[in-house]
Parts: sequence; structure tokens; C-alpha cells
Amino acid sequence: MMDASQGYHQIMLAPEDRKKVSFITSEGTFCYVAMPFGLKNAGATYQRLVDKIFHPQIGRNVEVYVDDMLVKSKKAADHVKDLEETFSVLRKYKLKLNPAKCAFGVQGGRFLGFMVTRRGIEANPLKIRAIIDMKVPTCLNEAQRLTGRIAALSRFISKSAKKSLPFFKTLRKAKTFEWGTPCQLAFEELKAYLARLPLLVKPSPGEALYLYLSLPPRLSAPYSFGKKTKNNYLYTT
Repeated sequence: MMDASQGYHQIMLAPEDRKKVSFITSEGTFCYVAMPFGLKNAGATYQRLVDKIFHPQIGRNVEVYVDDMLVKSKKAADHVKDLEETFSVLRKYKLKLNPAKCAFGVQGGRFLGFMVTRRGIEANPLKIRAIIDMKVPTCLNEAQRLTGRIAALSRFISKSAKKSLPFFKTLRKAKTFEWGTPCQLAFEELKAYLARLPLLVKPSPGEALYLYLSLPPRLSAPYSFGKKTKNNYLYTT
């Protein structure tokens, strides 16, 4: 797992465009020579860069999102070669890493807010603990905070909209806050469910997959998983 050092600043600006990012100080007017943080298209520009330079590797032994990079290997013996291939690309395009935020040769770690391991993708324990340790909401702001935390874990929670419905009904009453029995029961059931969240895994080659459709009156939520283990939840669309 790797992190680029001052990612945006590694992209140099064209000389004719530097005046567009000038700024005034007490010492005079200055301009950036590298792409600064805060530009509207900075994120998209950096993403296009890494998508282009790592194109032959993405999906095979590299995953990259802006300045966060993950080098993955099916076998430990191949990991050094995969790292060498990645480092050669970084050297070619003169991109630098932040050593303090890099970890090499590990079997798991936090990536983009998720716990990525050789078994699959797990929910971030800190996000789970934030809900489990949460006290009963006493105002609209606290209820909104709860629904926001649920949204961050929604891909791990089967029928998350249904489980959260009592909370959203409470939020619809913008002028008053009522935490009734339905909300309390849903809150307790949610905490119990979070103690046994499923693991997101990729399907095994040749394994039969089953598509299940949830068809309430106003929405549909298809999802699939392997029959042999109900605790391995593939993905919800």
C-alpha cells in the first residue's frame, strides 16, 4: 500500500498557465509552477495521469485511486516482481512516494476507508465502533449523524434502507424530534447486526452464483452471493 508524496504538486503546470494560479502576498505576486490543491479539475487530472501510466497493471497487480496505490499479488513469491514493475513506472514518470504512509509485504491494511485483506474487503472497525458506541440520539443533528454513519457502511449492510427507515421517518419531521419505539428497536437491531458484518469477496472460478431481487413498491435492490457460504457477501448494486 503506497501513498504519493504531495500528489498534485508532482504535476507541473504549463508556463503559459501559471499566471492563472497566481496569488498576492505582502511580498508581491507569485504563482505556482506545479498543480496546486484546490483547482476544480485537479483531482480528475491526477486520476487520468495514474490511470494512463498504470493502465497495463490496473486490475492485474495494481489498484489506484488518485494518490492511493495498492500493489496486489496472488503469491508471495510474485510480490517483489510486482513491486519492481510498479517502481519502474514511478521512476519513469518521476513520481515520488511518502514513506511514512507506505507499507510493503503486508497481508492486509486500510485502503480508501476499508480493510483490505487476502480474504476480502472488510468494513473499517472504526466506523463500526462509531455506531456501536453511539448513544441514543436526542436531537435531529444526532439522528443525521447516525444515518451518515450507516451510509458509510451501506455496502456491508443487507437491506440498509429498510433497516434505516425508522430513522429517516424521524428526520422527515424537521420541526420536531421523536425517538419512538420503532427507532429504538431499529437502533438495537442495527448494533447487533454490525457485530457480524459479512465479508466482501470475489467469486471463486466456476462457483454457481445466485441473483436475489428485493422488490419493494418503490425500489429494487439486486444482490448475489455464493450458495456455499452466506457470510461472504459479494456486492450490492
